[in-house]
Amino acid sequence: MAPGSLASYDGTAGVLVDTNVWIDCIDEASPWHNWATEQLQASSERYPLHINIIIYSELLIPRPDIAALDAMLDVYETQRTPLPWASASLTAAAYSLYLHRGGAKQKPLPDFFIGAHAAVSNLSVLTRDPRPYKSYFAKLQVIAP
Repeated sequence: MAPGSLASYDGTAGVLVDTNVWIDCIDEASPWHNWATEQLQASSERYPLHINIIIYSELLIPRPDIAALDAMLDVYETQRTPLPWASASLTAAAYSLYLHRGGAKQKPLPDFFIGAHAAVSNLSVLTRDPRPYKSYFAKLQVIAP
């Protein structure tokens, strides 16, 4: 990825919805259920919602019910968006910074790929946990409580 290629980033091409928001939407007992469903509805009325293969895979871990997952995503007209190749170098840079700051090597890459995907695709991120995104993707527009 060329340096400065995020200069025009403003997060207005849509909203990449993090796994935790979908889980809270599914789980009516979650203390975040109402917030998650309200944010999904409000965001979907303003911008296209997006999900990538990493988030999709994480949502299939508890119960691999593809039909139910697709039905939920379709309610919000969620686009299944491929990871752009350009996100790989940004993911690596963010993960290297994380390790340099003393992060545990056991932390998986999904949050870094999600943040990089949003950045290179000019998407905002809807999440309940903004910390990893704000820490390693300073310009990223994050919608969070």
